[in-house]
Amino acid sequence: MKILVTGSAGFIGFHLSKALLERGDEVVGIDNINDYYDVNLKYARLENLGISAPKEGEKAQGEKYKKFTFIQMDISDTQAMYKCFKEEKFDAVCNLAAQAGVRYSLENPHTYIQSNVLGFMNVLEGCRQYDVDNLCYASSSSIYGLNTSQPFKTSDHTDHQISIYAATKKSNEMMAHTYAHLYGIRTTGLRFFTVYGPWGRPDMAPMLFADAISNDRAIKVFNHGKMSRDFTYIDDIVDGIIKVIDNPAKPNLAFDTANPNPASSLAPYRLYNIGNNAPLSLMHFIETLEETLGKKAEKNYMDMQDGDVVSTYADVSDLMRDFNYKPSTPLKEGVEAFVAWYKKYYKIKS
Repeated sequence: MKILVTGSAGFIGFHLSKALLERGDEVVGIDNINDYYDVNLKYARLENLGISAPKEGEKAQGEKYKKFTFIQMDISDTQAMYKCFKEEKFDAVCNLAAQAGVRYSLENPHTYIQSNVLGFMNVLEGCRQYDVDNLCYASSSSIYGLNTSQPFKTSDHTDHQISIYAATKKSNEMMAHTYAHLYGIRTTGLRFFTVYGPWGRPDMAPMLFADAISNDRAIKVFNHGKMSRDFTYIDDIVDGIIKVIDNPAKPNLAFDTANPNPASSLAPYRLYNIGNNAPLSLMHFIETLEETLGKKAEKNYMDMQDGDVVSTYADVSDLMRDFNYKPSTPLKEGVEAFVAWYKKYYKIKS
């Protein structure tokens, strides 16, 4: 299969591209390599895939994986996206490119509309105009917003977002349904829950905590530590994404238009939570990280941040039912793998 992976220099996109290449797929990766966080980490991920010193707008052929092509471009560049779709002729698309981060969206909302809404529209239009009928895309657990009923279910209504980031992800789901209904494009949205692991993002808690602890700085513990997250190891996330790529959405022939389930449709449209299905307290995560690093953290306990939620908990029963999906990485094992990579990459002495 020839697959477009947007955001391929990002955390999840890098791991997905590598997994697809290692099973023999042909992958075209695109990423704008913006400076939201350290671009050197993005370049290092690409180097791990055999791409050195890419130039904007030019195709770079993988040295390590012969079936990997990388193009540095922005999904919000409409003409560049159409050119890519026209020339490459994809069998499937996985859209992971997005402006990430709940807190950053409070300060830079326009960036999120540009990338997450306009950019996603270009992906949808590329699929429509160039006959790609298999699309999966990243949504987010953030869309549950003010909903406190747990575990979060895809059958829940999600109409009360509390950040622009979450609102853009909700809009992606609505746009995808429209294209599934109008044009028959098989679309599957995946609501990710707190992904962690090697090559992770520096703006997320595992990296922030590891960096602070390793460099004798205090960590910020929001809501005074009274939080929990459905921490999900990257390999378990990639496994779920590949299952979805291999089994694109089908219409739900039992769909009840008088009592519609938000997660399916008469159109070929599906939504799934993808998480560990086992939330852990933030303090337990910190303790596991301390134990693995062999060093205690100095903690600054702080109030809740705007745009954040107290707890996330994914009901993944439909993903298990449809794809036999079951996350299998225990937190201790996942944290150990993350710390081993972190120490090696940042040259931290034990």
